[in-house]
Amino acid sequence: MEPLQLPAGDFRVKNTEKGRAIFDPIRKKFVHLTPEEWVRQHVIWFLLSRKRMPQYLVNVEKQVLVSGTTKRYDILSYNKDGSIHLVVECKAPQVPINQEVFDQIARYNLALDATYLMVTNGLQHYYCTMDYESQSYNFIPELPVYQL
Repeated sequence: MEPLQLPAGDFRVKNTEKGRAIFDPIRKKFVHLTPEEWVRQHVIWFLLSRKRMPQYLVNVEKQVLVSGTTKRYDILSYNKDGSIHLVVECKAPQVPINQEVFDQIARYNLALDATYLMVTNGLQHYYCTMDYESQSYNFIPELPVYQL
């Protein structure tokens, strides 16, 4: 897998009969190593190690109901009161980050009301908060360190 613009983690990778797999510390199992999963695991490492998010407050690839349709988010973290702190949309490195990707995470956030949004393909990262009144993004230079 190609190097990303995220901190490299202490990843456990193994070969299986179905291809390479990487250990996901949140799901606590090996998952098929795709380019998007490579980005997702780097983001998890970044959130846990650099942004000090407690592992027990992070979810990966769970379903959410958005306007009557079931969708699946990549990464989500909670505040200690149970409200949603962050939603992350991960794309493979070759997928450009464009308006369509922002629209996707904004749709998910209609059902989630997260404080922060992050969109990344491992090479480019965008962080923002939502202005719910004007329904627009407020881009920020980086995510703050998580505060319990």
